[in-house]
Amino acid sequence: MMKLEFITIDTWDEALWAGMEPIYHEAFPSGAKTTSILRSMLNRKIAYLHAGLDKGQVVAMAVTGVAGQAADKVLIIDYLAVNRELRGTGTGTWMLEQIRAWAVQEHNIRGIIIEAESGATESHKERIHFWERNGFVLTSYVHQYRMVPEPYQAMLLLLDQSANVPDDGEALFRYINAFHKVAYRKG
Repeated sequence: MMKLEFITIDTWDEALWAGMEPIYHEAFPSGAKTTSILRSMLNRKIAYLHAGLDKGQVVAMAVTGVAGQAADKVLIIDYLAVNRELRGTGTGTWMLEQIRAWAVQEHNIRGIIIEAESGATESHKERIHFWERNGFVLTSYVHQYRMVPEPYQAMLLLLDQSANVPDDGEALFRYINAFHKVAYRKG
């Protein structure tokens, strides 16, 4: 794999976003948060943007947020995407490893939560398999949002066995829903 640079920002950077945006929209053609919502999330200090760079060009990106208190502090990966040409090369796993190390060092997180579209198509199975290969456990609970047609399932990577992080999907969606509620709040 090529030698990549990892950066994390907590204030909006229009030039960096210009490199991230095509990867973001290609990976999430529907259901993605708008640029103005993402900008607002960073301005309000509730989210982070992460980028994997190859010679200054964005090849992977992620949006994350921290939720919970000390004993149950988790990182929510809202979005993680890799340039289409680099999928299957280990870039996504590398990006996840960088995010994990950053989250433990900077925020002492105890677990990482993602929500994956619940479905039986090959692309759904591939996404779930990516997260499982990286240590995440798929929960059985299926969450249906009112405003989004597709159902979702929570996946958890527990980093600290003594943490007070629940491992059932319904409880994990309380973190996810609280994060989304704050993300979409104005101001």
